[in-house]
Amino acid sequence: MPNTAETAPSAQAEANPNQHDQIADENLKTPRHRIIAASLIGTTIEFYDFYIFATAAASIFPLLFFYGDDEGTAVLLSLTTFGVAFLARPLGAVIFGHYGDKVGRKATLVGALLVMGIATFLIGLLPTVHQVGLWAPAMLTVLRFCQGLGLGGEWSGAALLASETARPGKRAQAAMWPQLGAPFGFILANGLFLALAVGFNFNLADAAAAGTGALDDPFLVWGWRVPFILSLIMVAVGLYIRLRIEETPVFAKALKNNEKVKAPIGEVFRKNWWEIILGTFIMLATYGLFYIMTTWIVTYAVQPETVGSLGYDYQSFLALQVVSIILFAVFIPIAGRLADAFGRKKMLLTTTAGIIVFGLSFGMFIGPDVLGTGADMNVWQMFAFLCVGMALMGLTFGPMSAYLPELFPTNTRYTGSGVAYNMSSILGAAATPPVASYLVQNHGVHAVGFYLVFLASLTLISLVLSPETNHKSLYTAEKASV
Repeated sequence: MPNTAETAPSAQAEANPNQHDQIADENLKTPRHRIIAASLIGTTIEFYDFYIFATAAASIFPLLFFYGDDEGTAVLLSLTTFGVAFLARPLGAVIFGHYGDKVGRKATLVGALLVMGIATFLIGLLPTVHQVGLWAPAMLTVLRFCQGLGLGGEWSGAALLASETARPGKRAQAAMWPQLGAPFGFILANGLFLALAVGFNFNLADAAAAGTGALDDPFLVWGWRVPFILSLIMVAVGLYIRLRIEETPVFAKALKNNEKVKAPIGEVFRKNWWEIILGTFIMLATYGLFYIMTTWIVTYAVQPETVGSLGYDYQSFLALQVVSIILFAVFIPIAGRLADAFGRKKMLLTTTAGIIVFGLSFGMFIGPDVLGTGADMNVWQMFAFLCVGMALMGLTFGPMSAYLPELFPTNTRYTGSGVAYNMSSILGAAATPPVASYLVQNHGVHAVGFYLVFLASLTLISLVLSPETNHKSLYTAEKASV
């Protein structure tokens, strides 16, 4: 374990952990409502871009980019392409973290937004596999990789923008604003897909049954492209807001005192490797839960029953999911308040225990024998499952934008928190949809729940080994080695 003295706050800050937060609050030049808007709208746009791909990958991309004789294989290939972005996210965290810790939070956040927005726009212009063959999935994979780079640099920068400008004692409540970008982006993405599917009268089951005969359906020709192309307008709005903010007082003071390091990634791995490991596994249950509840569950619910799914109506299920995601948004600010009142560690330990119990209940909630099929499908049982999962998601995700950055010193915080957050995405998010699809096809839905229990157990162990950071100063006065 590393020497914690290397990254400890100054003696004065230790005596009064909130003192620097008070100084930062007094020196804040940008109006607080503008900071909130900049952190929230940026993550909303980034997650919107990220989730429209997830929704399409779980539903229509198997028809458009991976079509073949085996429907199950097409779904797995589509979900694998979805997971490519998670391999890119740690690289994005390193690239954008380097500049975020050397140049500043503001400029780096602008770059991350541009990378994501342009990649998403170009996905909306791609030809399909029926038009250009294997070039279509290849180009889709490259652009998905670019989406991952953008999101890899976005989250930690937005979290630092919010947390490094927080009022004393309210850091988790301030840092929850970028977290709200996840449910807001998801609601926008799935809500728009739902509206388009209803407007075009598109039925996924009928399209899958018709195969190539459905390719002249207007939704499959151009309707699905609308959410991707609209991203460009949203990015323009986000850039306008982000260009009107100042650098955070915490980072500005580090620059003034010449506390930058030449290579933040080398510095953080040399001095804070243990914190990176802890942060990676602290996020594991959060990622696993979310991508079970948003991506895998779509394939399980709406794909044809021939690939081990339930055969729900696509439009009806999206409506259930969009409504349930509201609970995700509602519980994020609740989590922020609880984390400030009781501490990040205690609050997350309790929530992770709840995720384990939830994983053990999958068979009770969404087993085929419980839900039934066809006209006997128990919609309320599925809705209850979605609501419980999304409420837990809000509680576990809410404090992360405060907790992970608090593990690292000022001059490597962007890099360290970003690497931990996005390394976890490979373990907890990229693998989860295809693994869950394999498990449900070969071992039943109970196995998916046990998989979530496994991820949450690793998170629980990491939380036990982690420090409480509730009263830690965000400014570290020591000069790092160069």
